[in-house]
This record gives sequence, structure tokens and C-alpha cells, in this order.
Amino acid sequence: MTTPNFKKFNIEAYKPGKSKVNNLKKVIKLSANESALGISPKAKKILSNKKFVLDKYPDGKSQSLRKQISKTYRCNIDKIICGAGSDEVIQMICQLFLNPKDEVVLPEYSFLMYRIYSKVVGAKVIFAKEINFKVSTNEILKKITKKTKIVFIANPNNPTGTYLTKKELIELRKKLNKKILLVIDDAYAEYMKNKDYSSGLDLFRNKENVFVLRTFSKIFGLASLRVGWGYGSKKIINALNVIKPPFNINGVAQLAATESLKDKKFIMKSIKHNFFYANNIKKFLEKYNIYSNPVSANFLLLNFEKCKYSAKFLHKNLKNKGIILRLTEDGYHIKNKLRLTIGSKKENLKFMNAVKQVMK
Repeated sequence: MTTPNFKKFNIEAYKPGKSKVNNLKKVIKLSANESALGISPKAKKILSNKKFVLDKYPDGKSQSLRKQISKTYRCNIDKIICGAGSDEVIQMICQLFLNPKDEVVLPEYSFLMYRIYSKVVGAKVIFAKEINFKVSTNEILKKITKKTKIVFIANPNNPTGTYLTKKELIELRKKLNKKILLVIDDAYAEYMKNKDYSSGLDLFRNKENVFVLRTFSKIFGLASLRVGWGYGSKKIINALNVIKPPFNINGVAQLAATESLKDKKFIMKSIKHNFFYANNIKKFLEKYNIYSNPVSANFLLLNFEKCKYSAKFLHKNLKNKGIILRLTEDGYHIKNKLRLTIGSKKENLKFMNAVKQVMK
């Protein structure tokens, strides 16, 4: 039999954080930046409903969810589009704006789906150097050409945990050509309480040439249900709605996401938990000369340059104990580093105890 010809992409496929260890039933997964506290009690309540209507299509416009997003974040409902995770919104943005040979500028260490979706539509991906694992606006501006159509920034950045200040972001938008779309991914914005930080949504909600990404996979804990959203000018949203799949977010996900937004108590509890344990773990690891970025999102980039053991050594030994961290050589090509997600109280204590044992 002959297989019909298909496109061949020179793309390194996305490698998610591992979630299984051979022969071990109980595993602590600290590799994918998921919610430490699970999902909101309000979302749990809606998900326990046994009377879901599953034989009918969901609302293709996600109207109730968009209405709640608009209310929670005080933004215009007509400038919101929902996707099956923010990944799908990234994909649609690339399909809408990019033609073959157009250029996209990214920090050298950034969320892998920006480069993947850009390359799928034939665009050229240009990487801007980071300075001490922080996005450099100067390096980004150096890479801009007449062919640049989009600049993608995750703020705070995944996998490095560093961030651009409010001032730096405003300056970047001012210095970029007005015709270039600046896409700011606010995936971890809820965790950020740093005084010099402002989310892309807060800074640019009225800008025509900035598009903001948000997700329900992180602090809201709905990673498995795949819900995200984007915010941009009405012109961009209207154009995206033309190419958006008709029923891209299932009805259960829409209900759970809507209820999650209403649970402010759970969100505050998650923020406090993250801040407390991220700082404690950071101080604890410094005893072993393992250093990381200042606390920002719900993860730390662990640097082993001054440690007597390597990142791979700790990764392997923790894995043998059923604790999985993210090796940053996979996809990101960052050597001798690990990305650690802040887990639940029980998970964090087990992680620290396991590190003690390994370091002995």
C-alpha cells in the first residue's frame, strides 16, 4: 500500500513534563506547572453534577464563560475569544497573521508552542538572546526586521521564571513598529504580586496591536479540561471567530471555568500557598548550592552550576523515589537546570525530604 504524500516539518515536537515512572504506582508530578491545590470547590461542585447534557453540542460562542471573564477582569466581552487551552488561541493567531517567510521573534527560552505553531504555517522563527535567563527587550528589538509580524512574550516567562517589569513592557511596545503584533502570555499572572509587575491585560487592554493570552490550566487547576482565552481588538477577534473551530470548548469545561472565576477565596488561598512554599523551597535548596530565580510564578528554574551534583543526577535520583521534575534540556536545550513546580504541602515536604536523602 502507498501512503499519500504529506508535508514534512522540520520541527522538534513538544515534550510535556513526564507524569509516570516505571513500576511505581504513586508518583509526585512536579514537572508541568499544574495547580498545587487542585481545582476550586465551586468547580468541583459543578463537576459532580450527574445531569450533564452530553448529546447536544456546547455553546460555540462560550457566551456564559465570556460574560464571567468580562465581569471578573473588567474587560469587553466582544474582545474575548475562548480556546481549547491557550494553545489553540496561539495556533489561531499564527494562522491569522502569518504567511510563509514572515518572521516571528521569540526569547531564546520560551514556551515551545510559539515556535511550533509559527513554523507549521511556514514562518521563520528568530530567537533573541536572554540575559541571565531574563527576556531582554534590547535583544528583541535587535532582531526586528521588515518581515517581523509577531513578537511573543510570556510574562513571567516559562521555563525561566523571570519577568519583564511594567516599565520594560511599555517601552517594548513603544519601540516596536506599530504594525507588529505583540502577543503577551499572562498564563501565570494571577500568582504575581511583585510591585513592579503588571499583566499584559492590565497594561494593554485598549491597545489595537497587543493580544493577550490567558489560561485556566494553572492557578484554576483545569488543565485536563483545556480552557484558555485571548483578548484583543474587535477586528482581530472577529477575524479569529471566522477560523475558530465551531464547538472548540466542551460544555463541562465551560461550566467549570465559569465557576472557577467566581471562587476568589480559592484563588487567594492558592496565591498564598504558592508564595509561602516557593520561598521556603528556594531557601532550602540554597543550602545545597542550588539557586533559582526570585519567586514569581508557581515554579522555579533550578541552577546547578555551583552544586556538587548535576541536574541530571538529582533528576534521576528523585525519579527513582517517584518524584518527577522537568529536565530543561528537553525542548528548551538549557543544560544543567531543572524546572520545579510548587506542589501541595504534602508534595513539597516529600520533595524536600527526598533532596536531603539524595544529597547525603
